[in-house]
Amino acid sequence: MDRFQAMRIFVRVVEAQSFAAAARELGSSPPAVTRAVAFLEEITGARLLTRTTRSVTLTEPGANYYDDCKRLLADLEEAEAAAGGAYARPSGTLTITAPVLFGQMYIFPVMTEFLDLYPEVRGRVLLFDRIVNIVEEGIDLAIRIGHMADTSMSAIKVGTVRRIICGSPDYFARCGRPQGPADIGAHRVVASTGSSAPLDWQFGGDQNNRLSVNARLQTNSIEAARKAAIEGWGLVRMLSYQAVPFIENGSLEVVLSDYEPEPLPIHIVHPEGRHAPAKVRAFIDLAVDRLRSDRRIN
Repeated sequence: MDRFQAMRIFVRVVEAQSFAAAARELGSSPPAVTRAVAFLEEITGARLLTRTTRSVTLTEPGANYYDDCKRLLADLEEAEAAAGGAYARPSGTLTITAPVLFGQMYIFPVMTEFLDLYPEVRGRVLLFDRIVNIVEEGIDLAIRIGHMADTSMSAIKVGTVRRIICGSPDYFARCGRPQGPADIGAHRVVASTGSSAPLDWQFGGDQNNRLSVNARLQTNSIEAARKAAIEGWGLVRMLSYQAVPFIENGSLEVVLSDYEPEPLPIHIVHPEGRHAPAKVRAFIDLAVDRLRSDRRIN
């Protein structure tokens, strides 16, 4: 028998001062009420009630147990109400992780707008250029750029990004423009990567159409690689959203666009599915609207 349900029955018996009256109020039967009280007396090892043909009275242990039951049931109801509230309205702390630059450019503005809309929510934005296990890290949401490998997560597509090769107008004036992937070997490349191995660049959407690129300069910072390209040092390959402001102001120009591989999808992922708390559902609704309407990633 469920202990909390038995406690509820016991409390009703005490307050109704009758097994039969408690059974009527609870929509149960007198034998079921009797079994619940007997269950509690068995697990406590104490007689809780003295029952006569006319009345039900508490024993001394029963009186203490009655007070404890009232307190425990009140605490349980409060906890259930609080948990239910988390699923009914946005509240609590919302934690989201995203790639560093994408988070700075797109997620922070959405988060600050979200917090203005929902004052009962606190926000945490964790920016990493690596995949984070959001279940193990206790993170509510993540931005993933690339094809989804983990099908256990709920994923909502919000955009796409291109993989583009850029250089500065000054660099192209001095060194010329590559006309095809094979020409890249004649150019200096600055790469943003954590690996010292040759870079494997894919072209044209064909998995077999790859080129091993030996970058003259490597860094783990896309901002540093982009800055070197803007200053005319060489070519850089980036995701399109990382370059858009600099393409628009003329600092960078795109080459080999006819050889680009297929765009990469951008997803918001979370583990809860349809049972996500209100804070998660509300943030997704806002982020989907804002990100899908942004031409830089669509």
